[in-house]
Amino acid sequence: MSTSNGKIRLGIIGANIHLGWAPRSHLPAVVASPEFELTAVCTTRMESAEESARTFGARMAFDNYQDLIDHPDIDAVAVVLRVPSHYEPTMAALNAGKHVYTEWPLGQTTAQAQEMADLAREKGVRNLVGLQAREAPTIKYMKELVEQGYVGDVLSCHLSLVRGGSQERHSTRTWQRDNELGAHTLTIACGHSIDALRFVVGDFSHVSGVVSTQTKEWYETDTDKHLPVTSPDNVLVSGRLRDGGVTSVHVASNPWAGSGLRMEVYGSKGTLVGTSEDSPQLREMELSGVQGPGELQPMEVPVRFVNVLESMPKGEAYNVGQMYYQFGQAIRSGQDCQPDFATAVNLHHLVDAIRQASNEGREATV
Repeated sequence: MSTSNGKIRLGIIGANIHLGWAPRSHLPAVVASPEFELTAVCTTRMESAEESARTFGARMAFDNYQDLIDHPDIDAVAVVLRVPSHYEPTMAALNAGKHVYTEWPLGQTTAQAQEMADLAREKGVRNLVGLQAREAPTIKYMKELVEQGYVGDVLSCHLSLVRGGSQERHSTRTWQRDNELGAHTLTIACGHSIDALRFVVGDFSHVSGVVSTQTKEWYETDTDKHLPVTSPDNVLVSGRLRDGGVTSVHVASNPWAGSGLRMEVYGSKGTLVGTSEDSPQLREMELSGVQGPGELQPMEVPVRFVNVLESMPKGEAYNVGQMYYQFGQAIRSGQDCQPDFATAVNLHHLVDAIRQASNEGREATV
């Protein structure tokens, strides 16, 4: 199940080095992960697959994902494709008995995500979904502090993430304008960020909100076309937590500049505030806190929350590298890893509830 040096043999599906998420995160993260060997890469064209293999040192290149999955030298598969393309290769890898790491959103729909989670459980393989904000050291420390009572009872929370957007995009990016394809501010920026919040303070019980498309048109730069947009770019949520706290969330992609991330937790004994220049899964975060009266003070995150080597690139690859550490540990031990496909299904349901609350103009139960 591994190479002669004990490394787990991984194949990445969606490994084009010129576009997408893989060259910014998964490929450099795996190369810097001692648990894994980047054994194979797959793209839709052999030319680009071989280019990726040369660049990142993979032993094999494929232009058909089924061939990669079926190869006996592959122990685990990472599916790093556009959201509408997650389902088929993930199901194929699970049916082949491979361990699978699939990016978030897990499915184009909640029904797809549920099918993947059910099959993963049936096959008994390790499965991981790309909600890597949960592996951000600052987020993990905030969770521990809340659980240990640093803030006391959680009374209220606020999450704000306003990202700089763009009304002009290349055709390789304009597919995201279609709400039905499942990759937009509600599912991605809000999905990752609200998952980080619920990881820290606990699950939601009820939500109300507004899901809105404020920018109705994008200009496609390489075709000189103006295209209609149905994907939401502003999400506002008011929520109740199962443990009694209340929360407000505003996640947006607005032209042009953004204000970054601010995650605030207010309790009966203290306050915690995490900040970053961007989404919590993408960038380093700074933490401050105070117990009782007084001003917020900077807090240092203990090094025990870091599982990657110093050679792990900072930025978008870093928390993905943290995820690969968990994935590797789970494969070796045979124990479940988190966040798994069942966690993804739960988040899909939360996203559905936010959309339902907006569409119906009333509070929805999560």
